[in-house]
Amino acid sequence: QVQLVESGGGMVQAGGSLRLSCAVSGNIFNIGVMGWERQAPGKQRELVASSTSAGTETIADFARGRFTISRAENTVYLQMNGLKSEDAAVYYCYADVEESRGSTVQVHWGQGTLVTVSS
Repeated sequence: QVQLVESGGGMVQAGGSLRLSCAVSGNIFNIGVMGWERQAPGKQRELVASSTSAGTETIADFARGRFTISRAENTVYLQMNGLKSEDAAVYYCYADVEESRGSTVQVHWGQGTLVTVSS
């Protein structure tokens, strides 16, 4: 069993900051890509940022210059600065996990954490 537990969401005023965390636990041999997606009401889920185990990062255009992704061991973080009303969404973390040597890599998801931005 692999679990992803998110924390750090909440309400913040426009222009403020939040730091999301996502800790991966359970049967883990190796973690590949870790990242964040978000889904706002009535909109499709979209990629926010991702990071490979080699350190290659992908940042969505809307997040570039404001959001930073980082990872330490089995935890991935999303530092969000300069939050805007349009950033309000449920944020989901994910991780590509190899549970044992040679096993199929599977994507696991966190439960989602709500970010609300007040103007």
